[in-house]
Amino acid sequence: MAGHPSPLSWLELKVPPPLVALVVAALMAWLAPHSLALETSTALRGTLALLLVLAGGAFDVSALLAFRRQRTTVNPLRPEKTAALVSTGVYRITRNPMYLGMCLFLLAWAVWLAALGAVLGPWLFVLYISRFQIQPEERVLSQHFGPAYTDYQGQVRRWL
Repeated sequence: MAGHPSPLSWLELKVPPPLVALVVAALMAWLAPHSLALETSTALRGTLALLLVLAGGAFDVSALLAFRRQRTTVNPLRPEKTAALVSTGVYRITRNPMYLGMCLFLLAWAVWLAALGAVLGPWLFVLYISRFQIQPEERVLSQHFGPAYTDYQGQVRRWL
């Protein structure tokens, strides 16, 4: 029914996304030895993992710098404290570059672990963050910025 909160809505904006990523990374490490190993060379895994970490770091750092330039909060648990709608720089590519960066870190970890079970980690992160972090943030930003945020949503994808 519309208007009734979800039974899981108590999880919205409660767990810091970096903590979610760390828990998922630990789960991936636990799953790796219990699942099918993917045969790849250490050099290839290391190179690909490094490239993913660098890409994730680039998204995270550029997003943080854009927030700092606009003098708005980076606290993901308090989106109502935002002072500006940031839509320039990396925010022209994705509405959630910090979460995308964390996802790329998890993907790098999955590549390094080279186990089929570890590949579930980034997907689990995306599902959790989309439902319990991004959707509630979007509701707050829509209320706060109105049509400007709705227009932005129409121009830039949530992830990529």
